[in-house]
Amino acid sequence: MQTIARVTLLVRDYDEAIAYFTRVLGFTLLEDTPLDPEKRWVIVEPRASRGAALLLARAASPEQASRVGKQAGGRVAFFLETDDFPRDYQAMAERGVAFEEKPRDEAYGTVVVFKDLYGNRWDLVQPRTSE
Repeated sequence: MQTIARVTLLVRDYDEAIAYFTRVLGFTLLEDTPLDPEKRWVIVEPRASRGAALLLARAASPEQASRVGKQAGGRVAFFLETDDFPRDYQAMAERGVAFEEKPRDEAYGTVVVFKDLYGNRWDLVQPRTSE
């Protein structure tokens, strides 16, 4: 068996990223371990997650800094699945998440696009169940 366990997300600052993901998106901080004076091992994941977690990596060079918020070239880069779209959409809206559109129904489920604090595009999606 193989699993994608972590996905790196470039950030400007560890603490602002931790605050956004935990307070605004409601993620859980799994680990925040200093590796040296400039680098930390910071992992967050959605609450009750069964999927990959995010490794928040502070941009350490001008090239990396130029990619913060643009990791997918303007496409949706991350897909946050939920089992209760109305609950999570409302909670995120109340906490100031920047939605790009109104929620919509698609063949695969209910979805809305939002941007994180750096401008990366995400889908909040509740997959359609086959009943």
